[in-house]
Amino acid sequence: MITVDKKWIRLIGIVGCTVWLASCKQAPDAGVKSSSYAVIQLKPEDKEFSSSYSASIRGRQDIDIYPQVSGTIEKLCVTEGQKVRRGQLLFVIDQVPYKAALKTATANVEAARAALGTAELTYKSNKELYAQKVVSEFSLRTAENSYLTAKAQLSQAEAQEISARNNLSYTEVKSPSDGVVGALPYRAGALVSANMPYPLTTVSDNSDMYVYFSMTENQLLALTRQYGDMDEALKNMPEVELRLNDNSVYDKKGVIESISGVIDRQTGTVVARVVFPNESRLLHSGASGTVVVPNIYKDCIAVPQTATVRMQDKTIVYKVVDGKAVSTLITVSAINDGREYVVLDGLKAGDEIVSEGAGLVREGTQVK
Repeated sequence: MITVDKKWIRLIGIVGCTVWLASCKQAPDAGVKSSSYAVIQLKPEDKEFSSSYSASIRGRQDIDIYPQVSGTIEKLCVTEGQKVRRGQLLFVIDQVPYKAALKTATANVEAARAALGTAELTYKSNKELYAQKVVSEFSLRTAENSYLTAKAQLSQAEAQEISARNNLSYTEVKSPSDGVVGALPYRAGALVSANMPYPLTTVSDNSDMYVYFSMTENQLLALTRQYGDMDEALKNMPEVELRLNDNSVYDKKGVIESISGVIDRQTGTVVARVVFPNESRLLHSGASGTVVVPNIYKDCIAVPQTATVRMQDKTIVYKVVDGKAVSTLITVSAINDGREYVVLDGLKAGDEIVSEGAGLVREGTQVK
């Protein structure tokens, strides 16, 4: 028969109760959920976001130079890449046949002028004789017709002289504008004509450069809404930057001069044109780059993108009302920096919203 001391039984019971109480204190209350969310109060502020667009660079004028007469190139007066002024001589085409044609035309004018003088004298003489009834009316009308014919032949000869003189002038091919000479594929001795497939050269007016880029229909709508209408947008838009192909930033800023009013059905975009000064001639026609357009919002409401939930084409934030989360539909600008949205409608200054983890919040969640 086994006997146990009552003191040991009492001691074991005390230890067991102590352990049980300790375990009860350490166990969490499974029926209570504690949540903590960051909250911000909205206030108006100025924001500037930048949008980047791939762009192509063109000269103000890229003029293909074609000859207006046929012949061999007698002389090249410029070199590739040379800066030229309007009216400066570029090429000389063989002038010998055109000088001869001009001499012939000038001689024809003189002959026609002399024939007109003779016909005029004959007509006046017949007119006097007819008044004295010496010649018939037929002779008078014949003399008159000869005079009119000679007069027309003089006009024709003069027109031919003008044409010959113009053709001679076309043998000197001149620059139609200030600019820079492009490639010169034809050299002295080459036979050229007005219907040749390629130009003699191209003169690019690079004093100012046109930079073209495309923006989407949504970006165009956002821009129009921001400024009220397109004319106001063009007047008030800030200057833009140009990032060159080597990722360097061009040291001059440009101005958006025009935005196409027609949306391309195939691409869904419109073309905008920016003008950049080019005194240094760093920009070249045919180059590419990136246009960086700043978008400035004055006294706007901006929210972190972490505070929003995107559901298809809708944007939702959770506004704090009486300490609880209330889902609120907002309208945001299509232009953003990847971190914040500019709110166009749905929120106002002084509102409180959940600023982080909005995707985990549920309607009516206690957040404060």
